[in-house]
Amino acid sequence: MLYQIPEVIDQQELAHIREQLAQVNWSDGRGSAGYLSGAVKNNEQLPDDHPLGRQLSELILRKLDQNPLFTSAALPKKILPPLFNRYCSAQTYGPHVDGAVRPLAGTPLRVRTDLSATLFLTEPEDYEGGELCIEDTFGERPVKLKAGDMVLYPGSSIHQVTPVTRGERLAAFFWIESMVRQDSRRGILFELDQNIQSLARRDANQPELVRLAGVYHNLLREWSDT
Repeated sequence: MLYQIPEVIDQQELAHIREQLAQVNWSDGRGSAGYLSGAVKNNEQLPDDHPLGRQLSELILRKLDQNPLFTSAALPKKILPPLFNRYCSAQTYGPHVDGAVRPLAGTPLRVRTDLSATLFLTEPEDYEGGELCIEDTFGERPVKLKAGDMVLYPGSSIHQVTPVTRGERLAAFFWIESMVRQDSRRGILFELDQNIQSLARRDANQPELVRLAGVYHNLLREWSDT
């Protein structure tokens, strides 16, 4: 499933991030790509150990920790610190699949990439092209969100970024290991959780809500890998 998480970052924070990223020296994105993806990757990336990248990553992680929609959709167990990339001058990233397990830089830890995430940092009208095209059971779906919005999608998906033919596309990208590794089960839990919350906003005193919450937590207990 694809999930859109709106307004992860507010406008003031976005302006700060873009101002900071405008002053850095970008590296060739192929330096972090595998054998197959390196052949189709043509973008720029902030090095994993760049001090600014670490600072901005911490900001995004703090915002995600406070975002109930993200928590409901991802059920995060581990989150790789966000990285940052830039596309301009017809740069693109052809069809590829993210690696199933990624290292946490500078540590012996590994993270299973159940979910991939892209947080858009540039307004869609400020560049042409640059759609994130994700293949799912309904075919290929192009995604181009307003700045501050994020898309979550299965790490197993084939996806690509179309050429940016005008302007500049900035984004943060990262991966999540979920407590529930199976996408279909996460989808069931998300749907159940969102409906429970909707019913609670109408009347939190409904006795059936307690039973529905029990169903949710019993399923999470049954399916979680912690």
